[in-house]
Amino acid sequence: MISVVSHGHGALVQALLHDLARLSAETVGRVVLTQNLPEAEPEAPVGGWPFVFQIVKNTAPAGFGSNHNRALAGAEESTVCVLNPDVRLGGGDPFALLVQAAGQPGAGCAYPVQLDEQGRLQDSERELPTPWALWRRRLLGRDESQVDWVNAACLVLPQPVWLAVGGFDEAYFMYCEDVDLCLRIRLLGRTLVRVPVHVVHAGQRASHRRWSHLRWHVRSLLRLWNSPVYAQARLLLRAGAASTGTIGRS
Repeated sequence: MISVVSHGHGALVQALLHDLARLSAETVGRVVLTQNLPEAEPEAPVGGWPFVFQIVKNTAPAGFGSNHNRALAGAEESTVCVLNPDVRLGGGDPFALLVQAAGQPGAGCAYPVQLDEQGRLQDSERELPTPWALWRRRLLGRDESQVDWVNAACLVLPQPVWLAVGGFDEAYFMYCEDVDLCLRIRLLGRTLVRVPVHVVHAGQRASHRRWSHLRWHVRSLLRLWNSPVYAQARLLLRAGAASTGTIGRS
């Protein structure tokens, strides 16, 4: 099952859904589209959708985590997927291998390699966002030194893991909900599995362009840094680094 949330992304959603219908019909059984803002419904391809397609129309906008939690509530599929509307599938179906990887013993979630529209590798894999790590990244221009979490543009989770972590923490209205989710997966003793398939992710962070989004980003970081999840995960990841010499990709 795939959950997609649109914030007025009609054209992007249309393109993504047709990618899914064309490339992933044998893998994807159900797609739930949440329209967080009023917009037209996507047009089905000739012959109709090859998967169960459901649309949820919000009467009032909700946060990123809330929308996905509602869409995935009660899912009975063996795996669930959080997928951004600005993702394109490129030349093939990534979900067969993503679902297979998510089903491996100990896997907490599986994720693809993300490329931008020019085919360049995107920085979707990140280390724990400590103040020092953010300083080193933003002001010194240094690359990430390890992989502690991945962004939620495309995440495939075993349904029991999604239930065990309780989905996204809805206290994060926007930003850092994917950090928190990945850290809680790690605290379950589960791993984040990078799969050698790629998707194209065209999105840019609105916090780089809009003051309101920057404010939400800072608030979410402060919430994260003061959370028990962050404190516990920091100890766990430090212990892992001490025993292996690096944290890296689990």
